Amino acid sequence: MPEPLLFEISSEGRKGYSLPPMDVPEKNARSLLPEALIRNRKARLPEVSELDVMRHFIHLSVLNYHVDKALYPLGSCTMKYNPKINETLSRLPGFMNLHPFQERDGLPGALKLMGELACYLAEISGMDTVTLQPAAGAHGEMTGIKIMRAYHEKKGNPRRKIILPDSAHGTNPASAAISGYETVQIRSTEEGLVDLDDLSAHLDEDVAGFMLTNPNTLGLFEKQVVEIAKRVHDVDALLYMDGANLNALLGLCRPGDMGFDIVHMNLHKTFSTPHGGGGPGSGPVGVKNRLSGFLPVPVISCRGPDVSLNWDFPETIGKIHGFYGNFGVMVRAYVYIRMLGPEGLRRVSENAILNANYLMRRLEKDFILPHPQHHMHEFVLSGDRQKENGVRTLDMAKRLLDEGFHAPTVYFPLIVHEALMIEPTETESRETLDAFADAMLTIAGEATRDPQKIKSAPRTTPVSRLDEALAARNPDVRYSFESP
Repeated sequence: MPEPLLFEISSEGRKGYSLPPMDVPEKNARSLLPEALIRNRKARLPEVSELDVMRHFIHLSVLNYHVDKALYPLGSCTMKYNPKINETLSRLPGFMNLHPFQERDGLPGALKLMGELACYLAEISGMDTVTLQPAAGAHGEMTGIKIMRAYHEKKGNPRRKIILPDSAHGTNPASAAISGYETVQIRSTEEGLVDLDDLSAHLDEDVAGFMLTNPNTLGLFEKQVVEIAKRVHDVDALLYMDGANLNALLGLCRPGDMGFDIVHMNLHKTFSTPHGGGGPGSGPVGVKNRLSGFLPVPVISCRGPDVSLNWDFPETIGKIHGFYGNFGVMVRAYVYIRMLGPEGLRRVSENAILNANYLMRRLEKDFILPHPQHHMHEFVLSGDRQKENGVRTLDMAKRLLDEGFHAPTVYFPLIVHEALMIEPTETESRETLDAFADAMLTIAGEATRDPQKIKSAPRTTPVSRLDEALAARNPDVRYSFESP
């Protein structure tokens, strides 16, 4: 059954805390607060015991789906298991109790950790300098595009256009548009890769840069990337890599060696920090030397024995975060990198690629596989075969919930009809992959024998199928104290 709200289990006079008597006279306390902030009546808060609160949130955690509970195969999200040592060390008092307004002299350990992390990320990505300021992937994209604009403005022409492939993440055109650029979309080939002829046809002196994900959102490595970089650079444009799929490259190859000028990295994906539900996140940006002067300040210097915050960047794009990024996420990523080391990071990508291809081959006969070649860390199926029986991809996604699995990413990328985008990550065992594959194959069979069973799913979840259009247009997210 759905868990009631705390307001609904509230009982007048019940409380779960005990506070010492206030040692400031009430009159004096009121004088310290602005009059506009002082309540005229008691706040209407739930009145519950400690046990009520504990059981309430335990019940919610059981109802909720999370990566500690089962496979989370969201393509392009890299929902890997997060080692608990990351959490333990990030909560050490010396890290957890820091305050961003502390004097820098009292933060040598934090600065050293951030400096070393920036160096590790530079080495992993093949970039020369890294800023840790961006708070998420899209924030990193915006930072990278602002660096592009600053680069071209210095040369006397800010340029007008950003080129993107038709398989780009939705944040790519959004980040370009919000930064003042026109976006130009180029097509993919039947093989699922960038169409070089179409790219060349759109490259001119009005192009500021080309935003490319590699591996792309189909899970395919852009094997022409060196030629792509050459053509982009021939018109003095910059090549930007969306690092959402970096989990496929660790220790195998580096964006900087492929010709990329700018890359953002998702610490909350590749480097194992819990994410979802809007955060937390971190999207560091790495650049080549010719762009280092435009980085947001302050920049952490990680070269040499002393780590410091460097503000001496006259060409900087400015500050793009209130402080210096999401420090707790950085600690988790630092622990993850140090625990694994170079060989361990390489095995991450090798196993991610192996898991994706194993799962893909188990499913390819019962679903349409638009691109049959070996993939990298993820792959995209089409549900068009099941749609012939009236079963949509969305129906299959909901049916998976009854089988105990979260759905893959659906209807993306847009260039695949009825898309199911699956990324198992490296942390899942063969037994888990087989269980997921068996569930998918069961559903594929039901689409032929009993499509209504899929179309009426889910039936075992706390809330059955919702009217999604109504829920989107009329959300009810505020508790009402009035009786029905």
